Amino acid sequence: MKWITRAHVHVDRVACPWLIRRFIDAGAEFSFVAKGLVGEEAARTGAIPFDAPGVELGHHGDDCSFVTIVKKYGLADPALLMLAEAVNAADTDRLDSNPYAPGLEAVAQGYSIMHPDDFENIEAQFGVYDALYAFFRLKAARR
Repeated sequence: MKWITRAHVHVDRVACPWLIRRFIDAGAEFSFVAKGLVGEEAARTGAIPFDAPGVELGHHGDDCSFVTIVKKYGLADPALLMLAEAVNAADTDRLDSNPYAPGLEAVAQGYSIMHPDDFENIEAQFGVYDALYAFFRLKAARR
């Protein structure tokens, strides 16, 4: 399937593609466009829009797009839910509410400097999210 979001990825727009590829659509193809073009391009291409204003898989209430996607697809893996809490805190400027959120924000900023191309950025950061997910799986198993 095709998925589309805003260009210039940051925490949520990296975490969501990771989530989609790992848990929803292993063959997902992503497009990154200007904020104002997401709806138009989604309609033109049939891509599923995410993390853009007014879309189903966007921010709702206190939830960032990552959390919205987790809920929409009924993902209940305890490790994934822990990761969702960290992503949500980092993406909604509540860095003090989760001990991992400041690190996610710092990583997102650093990778944006190292990889200004959105495709390169998400591919490079997928390893970070794989490692965090493995960490949270271990943490969940110990509970």
